[in-house]
Amino acid sequence: MMEIPSKYDPVGAEDKWYAYWMKHNLFKSVPDEREPYTIVIPPPNVTGVLHMGHMLNNTIQDLLVRRARMQGKNALWVPGTDHASIATEAKVVQKLRKEGIKKSDLSREEFLEHAWEWTRKHGGIILEQLKKLGASCDWDRTRFTMDEKYYDSVIDSFIDLYKKKKIYRGERMINWDPAALTALSDEEVIYREVNSKLYFVKYLIVGTPDFVTIATTRPETILGDTAICVNPKDDRFKHLHGKKVIVPLVNREVPVITDEYVEMEFGTGCLKVTPAHDMNDFMLGEKHKLRVINMMNDNGTISEAGELYIGMDRFEVRAKIAEDLATAGLLAKTEEHLNKVGFSERSDAVVEPRLSLQWFVDMKELSKPALDHVMNDDIQFWPSKFKNSYRNWMENIKDWCISRQLWWGHRIPAWYAKDGTFQVAKTADEALALFQKENPSITASDITQDPDVLDTWFSSWLWPISVFDGFYSEDEIKYYYPTNDLVTAPEIMFFWVARMIIAGYEYRNELPFRNVYYTGIVRDKQGRKMSKSLGNSPDPIDLMKIYGADGVRVGMLLSSPAGNDLLFDESLCEQGRNFANKIWNAFRLVKSWEEKIDDTLAQPESARVSVMWMNSKFNHVLGELHEAYDSFRISEALMTSYKLVWDDFCSWYLEMVKPSYGSSIDRATYEATVSVFENILKVLHPFMPFLTEEIWQLMREREEGKGSICVAAWPTVASTDQNILHAFDYFSEVVIGVRNIRKENNIPNKEQLTLKANRTGANSNQFDAVICHLCNLDKIETIQDKPANSFSFVLKSDEYFIPFTANVDVEGEKKKLAEELEYTKGFLKSVDAKLSNERFVNNAPAQVLETERKKQADAVSKIKLLEEKLATLN
Repeated sequence: MMEIPSKYDPVGAEDKWYAYWMKHNLFKSVPDEREPYTIVIPPPNVTGVLHMGHMLNNTIQDLLVRRARMQGKNALWVPGTDHASIATEAKVVQKLRKEGIKKSDLSREEFLEHAWEWTRKHGGIILEQLKKLGASCDWDRTRFTMDEKYYDSVIDSFIDLYKKKKIYRGERMINWDPAALTALSDEEVIYREVNSKLYFVKYLIVGTPDFVTIATTRPETILGDTAICVNPKDDRFKHLHGKKVIVPLVNREVPVITDEYVEMEFGTGCLKVTPAHDMNDFMLGEKHKLRVINMMNDNGTISEAGELYIGMDRFEVRAKIAEDLATAGLLAKTEEHLNKVGFSERSDAVVEPRLSLQWFVDMKELSKPALDHVMNDDIQFWPSKFKNSYRNWMENIKDWCISRQLWWGHRIPAWYAKDGTFQVAKTADEALALFQKENPSITASDITQDPDVLDTWFSSWLWPISVFDGFYSEDEIKYYYPTNDLVTAPEIMFFWVARMIIAGYEYRNELPFRNVYYTGIVRDKQGRKMSKSLGNSPDPIDLMKIYGADGVRVGMLLSSPAGNDLLFDESLCEQGRNFANKIWNAFRLVKSWEEKIDDTLAQPESARVSVMWMNSKFNHVLGELHEAYDSFRISEALMTSYKLVWDDFCSWYLEMVKPSYGSSIDRATYEATVSVFENILKVLHPFMPFLTEEIWQLMREREEGKGSICVAAWPTVASTDQNILHAFDYFSEVVIGVRNIRKENNIPNKEQLTLKANRTGANSNQFDAVICHLCNLDKIETIQDKPANSFSFVLKSDEYFIPFTANVDVEGEKKKLAEELEYTKGFLKSVDAKLSNERFVNNAPAQVLETERKKQADAVSKIKLLEEKLATLN
């Protein structure tokens, strides 16, 4: 027999078996006659590195794919990365700055060369890290959202939606990131509560010495005020109707307008209107045909249109303008104020509402099927609680701003003539042809392409379609699409999930996936979100070096219920590693029996019953596992598997069939043990792929490649003997009772005992041979009378006796029994009191009453037995 190392070496096993899986193309998928099972990876940023959120998300994807593969499905997990316009461009700009190069000094083509160089250098890091985790992706299918064909599909979808009048260009109020110098969609703005100030500013009423006071948190926007607004029903301000006021410092006369939009109870009840720098003010401005003053540059400094503080930063101006208002006697007061402020998801800069000419997707009609098919459960959310927030967002959906003022990304296929007219086309030649239909004299030198790129999400919303070239070929998409399961985080439900569903129904008239499993956020044990700035996020690669990939996988999943946050503690990974060691030691024990097989031995009754029980227990647990997987209770599936191994297989079964020291084992028991161990390895494989492959290959000789546990058949649920499962529960209590007597009375395990049983209940004696084996009994003798001078214990209505050995303290035993009798009488008294309480009996559920009455009956029976036993001691 080959020598098995005393300790499992995860690092050696991980490198060896991943190379083996890759060599034999075990993750590769091509369409065939089998049922497909497809997952597309949420593409991480191309320049990203593995973090704890990736670990959780990709571990769950991997275990779903591995299980499907073992179920005989044609399992495909498509990997890839996202070009991440804002994040990647920011990194490239930062890198160039360190080299003394400004983006503004480069042409677009020169900058893109740097961006591609950066992508080629850093783009594969996270995918290689996923391999360390054990990710069973078909790496030959790795996609990138800037791949040529993928790029084409993004541009073609833009052109298609434009032709359908579902994309338009218009001047709208958008979210502007002054740091990244680009527009943001509503979903890219993160709102936080911030301690601010509320400034109460005086606006003089034209032609009078009076003034009206208006409260604002952004006094710098006074420079763009073009009206003040009051509610027409507000009696306090009726004298202002039709009047004008003077904007402080800039001394601009602006009208007082009336609109029921103004909340009379908020602030002073009087609102300053800055149409170019507030979403709601913009709508008021359009309605009342107000002048629009864009008083801020794109970098957050004051523009010439602002007249004052030109070139100063907006926050510097906020402080300075407050001083100047106070000096001019126009600042009534300031108050501390808690308000919500929008921050850029990418740069963390405070977002500015800004009037800008941008490209938008009209979402109203596009989004309807995506709402209906989630609400009717054609697409199921796990957990379903996320349907409510999804519905709320979809029912209040706004048009999607898709243009970004960047160079890295999919360039908008729009071309402009010198007179401002434009055409949407894939190439300059196609655009020129469209222009020339209207103006034959126009030439190629007269048109320029839109410099902006498309929102990153406008490419990733096509991910489930474009990874299969679904816009240009039916060969693969008709087989793999719709995909099965999507594993993602709830924070990108609107960014990505909703939009993929929209694209699926728009371009395939079909859902893109059947299930969406939402993971929680990985937090530290104090409940804080993990982040580099807090220094509370461990490096997953370092964790895998310490605890092994399987240990970290198990640690991540031990406390990660769907949709709920995971409080990560490194001790969970240690628990995962300990679990791996437990399985390894169990394997070494079983394998050591191989050389003790005696083919002349018949299977003993104790082993026969033990095998029957273990097979029934496995099938019972396998059924529970299927239910847990079907409802995406992944953490529960792991805990069920964990208990099967630790409690049932290791703590009980292996002890039940283990040959006595120096003895042989019969072949039937050994083969049955290996068989159930192999089934256990199969259900563990999705969670712990490396360890299970290592043991699987050492367990017996396998065919190269095809003999991998990766492609071993997932066990099917066979019949379960419920009687033997119930009998085991009783049997285990008998074993514990005997062991307790040995322990409490210092009776050595090697000393053989006789167990006498007075069984009056209907409990099975099916496990008697196993009890004898585990407890070193010469026999279990059935008796009617209670023997004198014996240790005893009571189970339900049955009583068990072990005759005293020579050195037993009879008086001490009497005292022990008397104490147990006194305790049981006290317990009975408390139950009797409960059952004699009329209010309790009338209000308690029937099941509770039944439980209490059973406790009462058991206590009465136990008291009787204890009293009888005390009487036998002499």
